Amino acid sequence: MSDAPVITVDGPSGSGKGTICSYLADRLQWHFLDSGALYRVLAVAAQRQHIDSNNEAALVNLAEDLRVEFKVTGAGSLVAVLLDGELVTDAIRTEHCGHAASVIAPIANVRKALLARQRAFHKAPGLIADGRDMGTVVFPSAVLKIYLTANVEQRAQRRYKQLKEKGLSANLHQLCAGIAERDARDSTRTEAPSKPAKDAIIIDTSTLDIDAVLANISELVRREIPSLSNTGG
Repeated sequence: MSDAPVITVDGPSGSGKGTICSYLADRLQWHFLDSGALYRVLAVAAQRQHIDSNNEAALVNLAEDLRVEFKVTGAGSLVAVLLDGELVTDAIRTEHCGHAASVIAPIANVRKALLARQRAFHKAPGLIADGRDMGTVVFPSAVLKIYLTANVEQRAQRRYKQLKEKGLSANLHQLCAGIAERDARDSTRTEAPSKPAKDAIIIDTSTLDIDAVLANISELVRREIPSLSNTGG
């Protein structure tokens, strides 16, 4: 792998990882990896090719040849996700796709196939990696490991707001239940359970706005990578 620096930002869905990572990638002009989106893209690709979530061999073959790009279009903006050059940003953000991805994610051979795809994003001048096991499994030697968290209710509220802003229907109670279920599944799975790395810095964003979180992380970046001076908070 490249010897370029890596900053990992792990944590559950709705903790603010995506927004923070897009800010950092834009400010540093580094490459960006949304590992959770990889599983969602795989779920979309599998659906389009009529591959069942129980067909492990077919999923592995699909994962090994998954052509995905992430394009940060501005600080804090939604990252554009492309599959085979086609924009799939909205398609992968549905609750149905999220559930399908969560079912696929625990499959050991699928995770192994996607591991190489994730590490291929590690290029100069650096990488911002967003996920659940970036600091523990994918990039254990990252120069800075951050773990964002927030309570279920706050994360559900954020997701509810996102869906409403897109004009999509949403049920707050169902969102809470779905997030709690996914947390339980992700944190107890055998392969790469979702948890902070031992050397990760944990930040609870439940009562913090995005500016406060970004200022906190920008200071951590300046402290851990003194050569960087364009991460202003």
